Amino acid sequence: MEFETFHIVALLAFLGAMVFGAVANKTHFCIMGSISDWINMGSRTRFRAWMLAVGIAVLGTQYLWGIDWFDLRRSVYLTPNFGWLAYILGGFLFGIGMTLGAGCGQRTLVRVGGGNLKSLVVLLIMGVTAYMTMRGLLAVFRFEVIEPSNIDLAQRGFTDQSMNTFFASITGFSEQAGMCTMATIFGFGPILYAFWDKTFRGSHDNILAGSVIGLLVVGGWIVTGVVGNDEFDPVRLESITLIGPSGDTLNYLMTFTGSSISFGVAVVLGMILGSFVYAIFSGTFRIETFASKDDMINHMVAGVLMGFGGVLAMGCTIGQGVTGMSTLALGSLMVLVSIILGCATTLKMQYYMLDENFLPSLRHTLVDFKLLPAPQKSA
Repeated sequence: MEFETFHIVALLAFLGAMVFGAVANKTHFCIMGSISDWINMGSRTRFRAWMLAVGIAVLGTQYLWGIDWFDLRRSVYLTPNFGWLAYILGGFLFGIGMTLGAGCGQRTLVRVGGGNLKSLVVLLIMGVTAYMTMRGLLAVFRFEVIEPSNIDLAQRGFTDQSMNTFFASITGFSEQAGMCTMATIFGFGPILYAFWDKTFRGSHDNILAGSVIGLLVVGGWIVTGVVGNDEFDPVRLESITLIGPSGDTLNYLMTFTGSSISFGVAVVLGMILGSFVYAIFSGTFRIETFASKDDMINHMVAGVLMGFGGVLAMGCTIGQGVTGMSTLALGSLMVLVSIILGCATTLKMQYYMLDENFLPSLRHTLVDFKLLPAPQKSA
C-alpha cells in the first residue's frame, strides 16, 4: 500500500496520542478531578496543570501562526459563525456529564486503556450520541433549535471570532499587535498562574502533564497544518479534540473497509493504546466494573451529556479548553467557562443531595455561587 499524506498525518497523530495517553495515565491528569479538588478541598494544584497546558498551547500555536506556518482561520474554531448558545449550553451540559461520569473525554479514553469497563460504557454511549448529534437524529435539534441563534460576525464587520481580531478592532491596533497582546495575556498568564504556587512547582507529575499536553496540541497543528498541507489533497487543519472523533472512531471501526482513517480517529485509538501500554508495564492495569445500579445509570447519563454537549460546544476540556483556546477563539473561552460552571454546580449539588432533596440542594448551591442571597438567620 502506498502511503499518502493522510496516512502520514494519521500515523503521527497516533504516536503523539500514545504519548498523551501514557502521560495522562502516569500523572493521573484529570480536569474533572482538578475542579473537584478546587471545589471540595480548596486545592488548585491539578487545575494549574490544565492552565499550564493552555498557556503552552497558546504561545506555541500563536507563534507558529504569526510566522505563517499555517492559517488558523481555516480551523473550525475561528469561523465567523458565532454559536453563543451552543457554546454555553453545550459546555454546561458537558460539565455536568463529565462530573457524573467521573472524568471528561480524555480521562474516559485513558481509563478505558487502564481496564475501566465503566469508562468503556461511557465511551460507547458518548460516541454514539456524538455521532447522532453531528449527523443523526439529534442533529435535527441542533439545526432547528440551536443554530438559528448563531450570530454571523461577518455581517458585523469581523472576519473571525478570534480575540485578536476583537482586540484590534476595539483598540485600533494592528492585527499583529492584537495577536501579541492576547498571546501574552492568555499564554504567559496561565503559565505564571501555574508556577506561582509553591506546591505546583514541587509537583513533577503535574508539570509533566501540563507541559506534554500543551506541546502535543501545538504538535497537532503542525501535523495537520504543515505535514498535512498537501498541494493537491490537504487534510483538514485541526489538533487534538476527542468528542466528535469518538463518534467517528465507532463509525470507522464499523465501516473499516470503506473508510479512511482521519487525524481525530488516530488520536482516539492512540490515546487508548498509550494508556493501555503504560498500565501493563507499570502493573496498574485493573478491570473495574460498576458498583451499583445507580453508578451505571450515572455513567450512562454522563455518556449522553458529554456526547451531546461536546458536539454542541464543538469540543471538550481538551478540544475547546486547550486546543480551541490555543486559537484564542472567543467561543472557546465561553465553552471553557461553561464547562467549569457545569462541573462545579454538579459537584456542589452532589454534596448537598447527600442530606437534602433536589430543590434545597439547588438553592444552597446558588447561594454558594452568590447567585441567590443567603437566608437571613432568625434572631
